Amino acid sequence: MQNSTLRHKIGQLFLIGFAGDTLPSKHPIALDIREENLGGVILFDRFLAEKKEAHNIISAEQLQKLTTDLQQLAGGNLLIAVDQEGGEINRFKKERGFPITPTAAELGSMPDIQATTASAGQTARMLRAAGVNLNLAPVVDINVNPENPIIGRYGRSFSEKGRTVAAHAAAWIKEHRAEGIQCCLKHFPGHGSSQSDSHHGFVDISASWRESELEPYRLLIDSGQAEAIMVGHLINRTFDPTYPATLSTATLQVLLRWNLGFTGLVISDDMQMKAITNGYGLDEACCKALAAGIDLLIIGNNLAYDPRILQKSKNAVFEAVLRGEITERRIAEAYSFVQKFKLSLKTHHATK
Repeated sequence: MQNSTLRHKIGQLFLIGFAGDTLPSKHPIALDIREENLGGVILFDRFLAEKKEAHNIISAEQLQKLTTDLQQLAGGNLLIAVDQEGGEINRFKKERGFPITPTAAELGSMPDIQATTASAGQTARMLRAAGVNLNLAPVVDINVNPENPIIGRYGRSFSEKGRTVAAHAAAWIKEHRAEGIQCCLKHFPGHGSSQSDSHHGFVDISASWRESELEPYRLLIDSGQAEAIMVGHLINRTFDPTYPATLSTATLQVLLRWNLGFTGLVISDDMQMKAITNGYGLDEACCKALAAGIDLLIIGNNLAYDPRILQKSKNAVFEAVLRGEITERRIAEAYSFVQKFKLSLKTHHATK
């Protein structure tokens, strides 16, 4: 593979956060799209790195202009993602003119899925109007541990029953697809039993994890409703004694691809989370993740901000390929998964 072709493909394997609510021509993210072939962006309402309450999402009108400008730069081929689950995991705030959305736990407690269908439809229509085409939701973690500091505590799980979780997730996905928006199941292989938060450090679920936590993934994969899965920074020594799931060939290739038969896009959780950065440098972790089987790397650029983060990470991956640490075949495979996923977006949008 020629170096220019290789660099072109590597750029598509990143989903990057950026600063600001407008897109001047010399904005770093504009340069990343034009010159580095960036695959996608992720939007946030708050700028955590600089402790600012305002970030990419200010109002419906402002956001629509921003996403239109981003897509024009990319020729309409950009993934524009948010985490819009509902409840507290909500980038579209009431005080900025957006509707309130319930938590997954509230929806899952209803006697049927009608409330989930209605809430998901409202969310999907809001995202389509805003120019967002990828919702990093729904959560399909099972509520194994209600005291879980990042799932149970915030009501992010639909239920403690796998089939119930899958049913509500399927309704969520259906409503988004109807609006030309793709979803992403998370956090594989299951964050619902954990006793700590991977945003803050190392999370070992080896003792608490249950086989039943795979049930929603299995059901949704088998029914053709899983086109993207986000992998959590979770250590489960049953699958891999050394690496967290995001960096684990055994978890990604053997468990997810081979055992569960998943043929869609595999996305990392934010590579700047401390569960990763406390043990690895960002560049090293990105390279290990791609080599292990991640197709699309999220760097939120929000917990810590660097306007040149894409160039640095992209160069690190390029050099790793030259050293033989990542094969050109793996880059081509990941690139193919990203392009297939983008094509599915256009297909769903065309049928709207």
